[in-house]
Amino acid sequence: MSFRFRTISLQAVSLRQSPFAHVALSVTSALSPQTWPFDLALLPQSAHLVGGSVRDALLGRKADYLDLDFVLPEAAVETARAIARHYRAGFVVLDAENQIARVVFDHATVDFAQQVGDNLEADLHRRDFTVNAIAYHPHTEQVFDPLGGCDDLKRKVLRMVAADNLADDPLRLLRAYRQAAQLGFALDPQTRDTIHQLAPLLKNVAAERVRGEIDCLLSHPDGTPLLKRAWEDGVLQTWLPQLNLAQIQQLEAVDAAARQCQQHRPDWTPLLHRWLKEQTPPGFHRSWFKAAKLSQILSENLAEAEAEMVHFKYSRAEQQAVLAMLRAWPLLAAIAAGNDAPRQQYALFKAAGQSFIGLVLIAIAHQVSLAQLQPLIDRFLNPEDPVAHPHPLISGRDLMRHLQLRPGPHVGELLAAVELAHAEGIISTPEDAIAWVAQQHRTP
Repeated sequence: MSFRFRTISLQAVSLRQSPFAHVALSVTSALSPQTWPFDLALLPQSAHLVGGSVRDALLGRKADYLDLDFVLPEAAVETARAIARHYRAGFVVLDAENQIARVVFDHATVDFAQQVGDNLEADLHRRDFTVNAIAYHPHTEQVFDPLGGCDDLKRKVLRMVAADNLADDPLRLLRAYRQAAQLGFALDPQTRDTIHQLAPLLKNVAAERVRGEIDCLLSHPDGTPLLKRAWEDGVLQTWLPQLNLAQIQQLEAVDAAARQCQQHRPDWTPLLHRWLKEQTPPGFHRSWFKAAKLSQILSENLAEAEAEMVHFKYSRAEQQAVLAMLRAWPLLAAIAAGNDAPRQQYALFKAAGQSFIGLVLIAIAHQVSLAQLQPLIDRFLNPEDPVAHPHPLISGRDLMRHLQLRPGPHVGELLAAVELAHAEGIISTPEDAIAWVAQQHRTP
């Protein structure tokens, strides 16, 4: 046994004797090799499981998608490559200089990293928070916790390892609030003070990394209080300089709207679950719930809101989803105020598209009643509804053939007019459509 491993074993605690044994040794725990996509025998004796998977397993938290991080004193990339080859899994070197590689299975991602420093304890001292600086040795079922992370888990406190560690990767400043939200933890006061002092360093972080953390806070049901705290601590000013208390209160209102729907319309619960639950891998946050909340912290001016999303490098699809909500909200507000003719409803659904899903929450957050929204939701849920889901009764080819029209933009304009007439109940069949166009839009 090497000197390095003797040092560890003197400080290690048998998991079977720890306060966390009842959850950590469960066959459904990430600490149990039975849940892993590869055989423990392929893992070197020197490897330790570290990071969020250890933390979550000790807390009894389970995830649908397994995300494991191993640290090895040597041969990290070679170990990853061998396991990937054995199972014909995906393999990629994430960082050749620091020797970090990833193996991708169908329902799991496994990272292997070269140990930083002379021993495991030195590696753990370079991590962000104590609860993430706990190591587990799967071959001996021992926990190595030199920084008191297990005590912080029991106290439900997120405490930094060192200020320099946060400064080395300033994204950790924002990540503290995201992890506190996900875990339901409080931020250690000294850690919070340090984050406030280091907040200007966030200007050096890539936009897409910042966006990922903000998306997590917007997507998580308990994220708004921590996002508000981050704003109070000056952590968001660099990237969201326009953010104000009124906008944060609107985020709180959207959260309350989701709870209101679940409490007062239990028949909507399966629907809301389908609308708001993320159907994407970890790290991606494309849900209508998040999009609705994002729309509330952007500029009301569409061009400015689009520029803000471009700055954060949102995809074009995400930009369009949020812009549709911003564009459609005034139309829904007018309908709620009494201007609810089919023509107005048609314009609403045309502007909102599938973003109507998030628009429901925005409307409730703005005090539109569930009773007022019910007819609109019924229309949206009916794929045959001509107002919410207009479909062409005729084609441009039909118009040109029956009315001897030449191709051109006017054909598209006539088709749009037919669609609106169908929504208003003026016509209902292809024959009606041809006759109506012939009567209302005669060519010279």
